[in-house]
Amino acid sequence: MKRVVLAGGIGAGKTVLSERLASLGWPVIDADVVARDVVRKGEPAWTALRDAFGTAVLTPAGELDRKFMADVAFHDASALRRLNHITHGYIGNEIVRELDTTVAELVFIELPLFRPEHREAFRLDEVWAVLVDPAIALSRLLEQRGFDEHDARARLAAQMSNKELESLADRVLWNNGTLDDLFAQLDANLAETGAQ
Repeated sequence: MKRVVLAGGIGAGKTVLSERLASLGWPVIDADVVARDVVRKGEPAWTALRDAFGTAVLTPAGELDRKFMADVAFHDASALRRLNHITHGYIGNEIVRELDTTVAELVFIELPLFRPEHREAFRLDEVWAVLVDPAIALSRLLEQRGFDEHDARARLAAQMSNKELESLADRVLWNNGTLDDLFAQLDANLAETGAQ
């Protein structure tokens, strides 16, 4: 089985590519979905976050208030580091578990926060970076996803630059144009892997 990460910043187009891959029959493990699952009420990561940040990060029903937690983390570098330190191990372990139970010729992991150590941790064959001009990413966050401009800029500033991510990738897909352009790049890369 070949393991490929789809990496890229917020607004780059990872999700639309993941949906396209799923529609073509390829399994996709979404790290954001895994991240939501590991912080469900009562899970060990939920307990660790509650203990680290206090009950202010919980809703009245006791669930993690993800919006509040994101607001705190993306406006306070030390809080973001603490959040990542707590959650990344749980997320990584669940991704490994899902990879080890997936039976397919090719599997994709949608991973926004790719780091070089993920190559070994997930036994990756390739990293595909989905990149977009930062101004286009900002526009997408404001117009398509309803972000507040201050919040959108904070999230963009907190992530790896295109240049950094490109240097870590085996393949690069640019998403500055239309979906047809992006899908054509995807199809070409799939064909090169022999998977289409």
